[in-house]
Amino acid sequence: MDQILIKAQTLIEALPYIQKFNNKKVVVKYGGSAMLDENLQLNVIKDVALLKLVGMQPIIVHGGGKEISKWVSLLGHESKFVEGLRVTDEQTMEVAEMVLGKVNKGLVQMIEKLGVKAVGISGKDGATLKVEKKLINGQDIGYVGNVTEVNVDLINTLIDNNFIPIIAPIGLDDNFHAYNINADDAACAVATAIGAEKLAFLTDIEGVYTDPEDKNTLISVLTLEKADELIKDGYIGGGMLPKLKNCIDAVRNGVSRVHILDGRMEHCLLLEFFTNRGIGTAILNNEGILFEHEKVQTGK
Repeated sequence: MDQILIKAQTLIEALPYIQKFNNKKVVVKYGGSAMLDENLQLNVIKDVALLKLVGMQPIIVHGGGKEISKWVSLLGHESKFVEGLRVTDEQTMEVAEMVLGKVNKGLVQMIEKLGVKAVGISGKDGATLKVEKKLINGQDIGYVGNVTEVNVDLINTLIDNNFIPIIAPIGLDDNFHAYNINADDAACAVATAIGAEKLAFLTDIEGVYTDPEDKNTLISVLTLEKADELIKDGYIGGGMLPKLKNCIDAVRNGVSRVHILDGRMEHCLLLEFFTNRGIGTAILNNEGILFEHEKVQTGK
């Protein structure tokens, strides 16, 4: 009986969050280790399906970097990176598009198996992601694109017809050449363009720390002002720096909340979206409305 009551209490706890985000668009950037472990992969897909079934409008933007590296290696080539971005020649671009297409349709298959409708597209479809060549400190790293424009027509058409859009980060330039896009960049661009209520990054870290060596310094809630201070004061470095900058840009451009979550934790999306406990780090604008558990965490 105690276990039944605990389950009932969990459902009651989720109610205000379900009400608040009913019919709101949420973008999930899916990548990292959660894509490689079959059990974690299934749990993420179950979470996204549940978001849809309780009334949210989820959109998945996925990566596939580790799988691309594996296939590049099988072809006898070495993956090269500049500031975390893959150097992408014509052959690597072909591999990337092949692998991302396979990943994309695999995710569609998993969601459909749960009885929820999904459609997999790339940024090529419907001219969804328009790009220009991305240079790193003036260096040309090949077919790597910077998103310049998002056409939301196809995404909204799918949502209006009760499908979950699953987007592979491939875009076209003005000359209709295909470019690989960093999945974080693509997710931010899509979330901003559709006016998402939430953008969730599934990563291989627990969230943002003031001291990465001290797990007790995890920051649960970050305002833009505080996030800017952390970057300015040098607390944020490595791979977290571009990710946090992406989060800040998304919030500044209208996304209500951005979440950095540990995708290795089972059902991390449900824990963050529907419970008072919350996990990971939430980034919101300076005037953002705090939930009760966030007021406790921030002392407000």
